[in-house]
Amino acid sequence: MKIGILAVQGDYEAHARMLERLGADYLLVRTPEDAGQVEAVILPGGESTTMLKFLKEEGLEEALRALEARGAAFFGTCAGAILLARAVRAPAQESLGFADLVITRNAYGRQVASEVRSAPSKLKAEPLEMVFIRAPWIDEMGPGVEVLAREGGRPVLVRDGRMLIATFHPELTEDTTVHEYFLKLAAGRASRDGSESSASNSTASKSITSQPSIAGSSPIPRR
Repeated sequence: MKIGILAVQGDYEAHARMLERLGADYLLVRTPEDAGQVEAVILPGGESTTMLKFLKEEGLEEALRALEARGAAFFGTCAGAILLARAVRAPAQESLGFADLVITRNAYGRQVASEVRSAPSKLKAEPLEMVFIRAPWIDEMGPGVEVLAREGGRPVLVRDGRMLIATFHPELTEDTTVHEYFLKLAAGRASRDGSESSASNSTASKSITSQPSIAGSSPIPRR
């Protein structure tokens, strides 16, 4: 199985190093022809508007939609999470719409408000290290979306069928846990509680429901 990493802008090299550590076969995806050679795709952090513009101009959007229609797994981190969402706010922009989520851009504040935090997850017993850099918030989730980790009361790692979405940057840590989970998801061996399974799960329902609002300000202080 070959994992594609969208490599047009952003921190794609950090994802590549993580996959190298895990011994996974990968390809840096820059053209529709590249996309046709992979079975799963990572959409990295960076600037979502820049990436979306490139996808449209170079024909990659159609290639990614073809992969999604064939049941490929996708993993979006930060800007990649924005690209996967069904709807985007602050400001509104187009997206691929593969995951049943509504996301608000840059909700954690400016670049100087970036911070490293740790929080529990369903993926392992120990807290998961999370690097937040101008991170988005997940504001709404469909009923089939599973929360794998929360931080500050908000979902920060979720799964919608074969879509894995992180509002933080697991590729900027030494912990391979999230990428290991994605490889299992891509191979159809990840269960909905974060453990391994012999069969993949069906794609979740696509209707949106609002999440309860969280009282208080952003868990990452603004400066």
